[in-house]
Amino acid sequence: MGLSIRAYARHRGVSHVAVKKAIDTGRISQLPDGTIDPVVADAQWAANTTPTRRSMADAASDKLAPQVSAPAREIPQASAATPTRLQREAPEVPTPALSSGGTSLLQARTVNEVVKAQTNKVRLARLKGELVDRSQAVAHVFKLARAERDAWLNWPARISSQMAAGLGVDAHVLHVALDAAVRQQLQDLGDLQAKVD
Repeated sequence: MGLSIRAYARHRGVSHVAVKKAIDTGRISQLPDGTIDPVVADAQWAANTTPTRRSMADAASDKLAPQVSAPAREIPQASAATPTRLQREAPEVPTPALSSGGTSLLQARTVNEVVKAQTNKVRLARLKGELVDRSQAVAHVFKLARAERDAWLNWPARISSQMAAGLGVDAHVLHVALDAAVRQQLQDLGDLQAKVD
């Protein structure tokens, strides 16, 4: 037989609404008869509560402690099932949710906050103009590389007659030689594997 929701709320130093919310969200569990085992519930409360909420709950219980009358304070301490504050802070009782391999609420919230932070970081970088769309960047680089290749392929036809006149050689022979050399150079450049990280 465990404690009622209101009795457990007094035991924790929180409101019964906070205990009800903890039950509804799965942070603590009830026994089959609807009561709460304080040892198991304290362990679950510690494991499934974020550090900020835990420190707020401890501060609230510290504020309420001086206001409790002496007889009311003796009732929870007389119960053998009621743990001390040290036992609540360092529980050794495995909870059913954690022993079955599930993640605790604290772990899930931590993962959620990390994902939110990473998403906000990417969103901010995009707004600052530090990020570009990958498909647009690849298309732009491809377009630039094609334009440069076409310019080099047209260069021998444009320059070979001027060079042949200056050197005193046959313009056609020089054009064929330059065209072959340029094509070989472009082929060698095309074989390079650019790493884009």
